[in-house]
Amino acid sequence: MPIFLTSLLLGSRYRPWRLRLAIILYLLVLILGSVPGARLKLGELASGGVLHSLTYGVITLLLFTGLKYARLRNAALAVLTVIFMGALDEYVQSFFPYRSATVHDWLVDIAAAAITAAALYKWWPQRTDA
Repeated sequence: MPIFLTSLLLGSRYRPWRLRLAIILYLLVLILGSVPGARLKLGELASGGVLHSLTYGVITLLLFTGLKYARLRNAALAVLTVIFMGALDEYVQSFFPYRSATVHDWLVDIAAAAITAAALYKWWPQRTDA
């Protein structure tokens, strides 16, 4: 199992799939966040800060491991992408009367991405297949 997980997260074979999965996860965030009452139901499981942190942390992980550049560039691109994604997410929320866009949520997204990318940069092994 560890060999499969290593291949899934590090191998070049699955790199495009990780990028696709990051995009699919983000689209799910946008779609499910637009469903009336869905956010309230999720709020019963975890707070907004926890949901934002986990979601954008996972997206950062998928982007970081899905990109084919050096670790520093992957980290920077993943964070910049999440900055844009989080801003667009909050912008979309502003169109729904039952949702509200907040700068605080966007900052949580950015912090989660920055912390995740910094940890990945520090501890993730340098790929030799890039």
